[in-house]
Amino acid sequence: METVINLKYVVASLVYSGIGIAILVACYIVLDTITPKVHIWKELCENKNTALAIFLGAFVIGISLIISSAIHG
Repeated sequence: METVINLKYVVASLVYSGIGIAILVACYIVLDTITPKVHIWKELCENKNTALAIFLGAFVIGISLIISSAIHG
């Protein structure tokens, strides 16, 4: 049996992945905008804020799950 990859599904997967990544980045920018007193990158890299790193990890996982279920249906 030959496996034939349908180009339509590959293109759709790439488009939906791009949309998902764009939405995730937009959500991160919104989070960074609504917290003006906290410089997220400085807190993570220079101050090594572990609590902020755990929060951002949970944020990314949560938003990713929402985006994937919205795209998948």
